[in-house]
Amino acid sequence: MKGAEWYQADDVAEEYDDKRFSRGGQLIDEREREAVLRALAPLEGKKVLEVACGTGRFTAMLAEAGADIIGVDISAAMLQQGRQRARELGVEDHLQFMRGDAARLPFPDDHFDAVFGMRFFHLADTPASFLGEMARVSNSQVFFDTFKRGSTRSIYNWLLPMGSRLYSDEEVSRLLSGAGLSLAGSEHDFVAPYGFYRQVPNALAKPVRRLDKAVGETPLGRPLASVSYWNATVSE
Repeated sequence: MKGAEWYQADDVAEEYDDKRFSRGGQLIDEREREAVLRALAPLEGKKVLEVACGTGRFTAMLAEAGADIIGVDISAAMLQQGRQRARELGVEDHLQFMRGDAARLPFPDDHFDAVFGMRFFHLADTPASFLGEMARVSNSQVFFDTFKRGSTRSIYNWLLPMGSRLYSDEEVSRLLSGAGLSLAGSEHDFVAPYGFYRQVPNALAKPVRRLDKAVGETPLGRPLASVSYWNATVSE
């Protein structure tokens, strides 16, 4: 996976959320939480796996909402941040964090009701194998996001330290088919790329976000969107 050593560093884990979800990045956090909650609802008693859970912002949120959830990540430093978050929210008894490789998930087939991964596939060097593993351990649902090829993110993607894998709709369709998944629904958002929102104060980001949403509701919304959320079901 791209940037594996960087991602596992202690200092990166400690600063990860602050760098990405402060300032205008708060709007990204809100949108991603909304996408996950809407896709996975209802959550009470649902058996869920988060792949590449990082600092546990979704894992803890879903535990609060009543899910029986496990978060898996390759970074011990990130998992430590997740455990601390769970303690602070008082949900440490309702979730489990495990260190593991997303390409070889340590669970039997059909073990979870839903499996999801956010901010993961843009770093995947072999996305087909990762998605195949997610599908293997799910008995019903797989949810994930991708950054879109040809979007505004393409303009600055080459400047990023690790770069990002960008996906066309056609490539995602092939990946779903190869993993034995059927597309149940998708959402496409953020004409202005994440990098912009993280660089500006929240007060400035909010009116841009309103404009972003307005463009997203037009026929131009999908082709210009930089982020896609994919909700798939395990084929019979």
